[in-house]
Amino acid sequence: MNREQERLLALAGVFEAAALVDRLAKTGQVQEGALGCMLGSLLVRNPKDTLEVYGGDHLNLRDGMRALAGALERNPQSLPRETLRYAVALISLQRQLDKRDDMLQVIGNRLQQIDSQAQLFGIAHDNVIAACAALYQDTLSTFRQRIQVHGEMRHLQDSRNADKVRALLLAGIRSAMLWRQLGGRRWQLLFSRRKLLDQLYPLLRG
Repeated sequence: MNREQERLLALAGVFEAAALVDRLAKTGQVQEGALGCMLGSLLVRNPKDTLEVYGGDHLNLRDGMRALAGALERNPQSLPRETLRYAVALISLQRQLDKRDDMLQVIGNRLQQIDSQAQLFGIAHDNVIAACAALYQDTLSTFRQRIQVHGEMRHLQDSRNADKVRALLLAGIRSAMLWRQLGGRRWQLLFSRRKLLDQLYPLLRG
């Protein structure tokens, strides 16, 4: 993959997290494989490439790629409004986090502890999900700008679902950070839509 494709993959990671949050909030369900891929992305250190962050297969981000395509196409009938709102909010929140070296240090240290838990229990174990959720709550939830998740109240009030939502938001921040490190900028979503779609369609077909 070239740098542009890697950047696109990281952006798809942001949209994958956002899409899974939207699905959890509305249905209370999320595939364990998709959840595990996003949680695993938090624990990959010094990857050889972006693909390694997401389990070595771009199809692990299929939902995110579809949501990103829908957002870029701007078809009112297929526009994933809530997913797009969450993705844009994650990108904005990551910019704020980037200015907080103290908080980045806390997140790095806590993720090392979570990595040990994941090796002991498995990446999608309730204990690991709860630890990721607590890390999000102790750090990013303290910012003035917060991500408001909309959905079915019975799903949002379920503590296990709430933990999954927060853990996925943390994973979305990680993807937003990677996207920005690879040269991603918000204006690209507005002014480079056709170029992004031209790169995205072959990945979706593949």
